[in-house]
Amino acid sequence: MWLRLLERFGRSMYAFPLACIAALALLVISEASYRSASGSMLQLATMASARTEIQSLWRHLVDAETGQRGYLLTGRADYLKPYRDSLAQVDASLHLLSDYYLDDAEGQTLITQLTALSTQKLSELSTTMRLYDEGKQEAWREMLLTNIGQEKMEAIRVASRTLLDLESQRVTRKREGVQRILLINRIGVALTTLISLFAVSLYFRQSQALTQVQHEQKLAGQVERDRLEAEVKNRTAQLTELAQHLQTAREDERGRLARELHDELGALLTAAKLDAARLKAKLGTMTPEVAERLLHLNELLNAGIALKRQIIENLRPSSLSNLGLVAALEIITSEFATTSGLRVHVNLVPTDLCPSGELTSYRLVQEALTNIAKYAKATEIWLDLSQRGGTVTLTVRDNGIGFDTTLPRQSAHGLLGMRYRVEAEGGQMSLFSQPGVGTTIEARLPTKV
Repeated sequence: MWLRLLERFGRSMYAFPLACIAALALLVISEASYRSASGSMLQLATMASARTEIQSLWRHLVDAETGQRGYLLTGRADYLKPYRDSLAQVDASLHLLSDYYLDDAEGQTLITQLTALSTQKLSELSTTMRLYDEGKQEAWREMLLTNIGQEKMEAIRVASRTLLDLESQRVTRKREGVQRILLINRIGVALTTLISLFAVSLYFRQSQALTQVQHEQKLAGQVERDRLEAEVKNRTAQLTELAQHLQTAREDERGRLARELHDELGALLTAAKLDAARLKAKLGTMTPEVAERLLHLNELLNAGIALKRQIIENLRPSSLSNLGLVAALEIITSEFATTSGLRVHVNLVPTDLCPSGELTSYRLVQEALTNIAKYAKATEIWLDLSQRGGTVTLTVRDNGIGFDTTLPRQSAHGLLGMRYRVEAEGGQMSLFSQPGVGTTIEARLPTKV
């Protein structure tokens, strides 16, 4: 019967989960026992510190009384130093013990009593020494010979012993608690270990039965993967075609917007500037304030015209359409060198790229210069454009700080955009960089057919 039940359970799907639950239970029991034992040990250490402070308080009071007696009997100031040191130690011990028993009603009562007795004892010692310093011999001798000091010390000793007994009882209870925790942990570990071994044995029996099923599923999975790979290739081709269409539409929209800005906004700004000039001619003699206002208006119009030109160039570089790729790259690198203060070495030769290839090359250089200005911390840049056979090679290199190409970067969208544009033109882009060595971007594009 037991063998039949074992075989039936061994084929069950619950064998491995049971092993996992047993292992998790073992982990939970061990962690809970460790945390509880650690907390108890920490409390035991705190209790030991409290016991030490109680004993130190008693010892420092005795030292203070000894220093007082030595000073009264000899009149030597040497005995005042241990007396004063003991006063400081007594105050520190009382402060620590008050904090320790702050949330303990029973301990708080005892420490309050002990604090009062210690204060009275120190007051008695201080009064006796004050009478001695004032020359009142009979008064301090009479005070010294009374039993007040002995009664106070006995009361302090009894209160200290009560506190020590209280801490001893708590230490005993904590130790018994630690022993119980260790015993529970021992039993729990033994039980969960047995359950784990039982579940693992069942799991191994079940795994043999699953091997054949997994083999069959593997064959079916391979067929499904082949089908999915074919579908992924088809979808990737469609997405690539769509992305190329969107990129072309984006450039067309940029060109349309650039033309509208050039025609409409340019006409408006030019008309405004002409109106300002006519207004200035009409006014004739002007006050300084009016002349300053007209001058400022003219400067604002000039700035707007310059900004319009800059925006149009960023949207659709007219130099590329009118002068060609080499001239456009020379212009953009010259402007970059002027604004950034970096040295740019240019080596450009005419190429046979198609218009879209020229625009891709221009955008690549534009993005590379932007990245260098933001991240590279470079001082020199090298730009090379050459053609060999049916391949045009464009290289942008800097002597900046570089980066590790194997690590993921949050600001890698620009590089991905470069790579996509180059691959959309049927070319390839390579990136070479190391920390402290600089960065090189190389793109190879096919010439126009």
